[in-house]
Amino acid sequence: MAYAFSHVHLKSPDPEKTANWYVKAFNFKIASDTVRTFGDRFISCETTDGIVINISNARTDEQLGTGDATAHWGLEHFGIDVDDIEKEIERLKTLGAELIDWPIDVPNGPLIAFIKAPDNVRIELLQLSR
Repeated sequence: MAYAFSHVHLKSPDPEKTANWYVKAFNFKIASDTVRTFGDRFISCETTDGIVINISNARTDEQLGTGDATAHWGLEHFGIDVDDIEKEIERLKTLGAELIDWPIDVPNGPLIAFIKAPDNVRIELLQLSR
């Protein structure tokens, strides 16, 4: 059987606010915005290269734990390539992101940094060329 990556799903107490942040921060496009029969608002976004990022709040009677932007087991972060990591860090900070880990020069690899985005989401920024 062939497998294909489908999507990433983020939970947020305010899906519209969160989706709009990603639109401003990374040029996501909002593809759909509905309220599902489960009682949650479900916003489907796409990255500029077609990756689907779904954002929703809690379903009716669903109890959610807190977000965690620190390094942890399980799905820990997702990465986004940027042209100029220093400029992107400063721009994203003006949008409310918090720098968690300063740019790290990976030997024979990219320059990387981690930010805390809305709802305690951990995002890795990668500058591949220098």
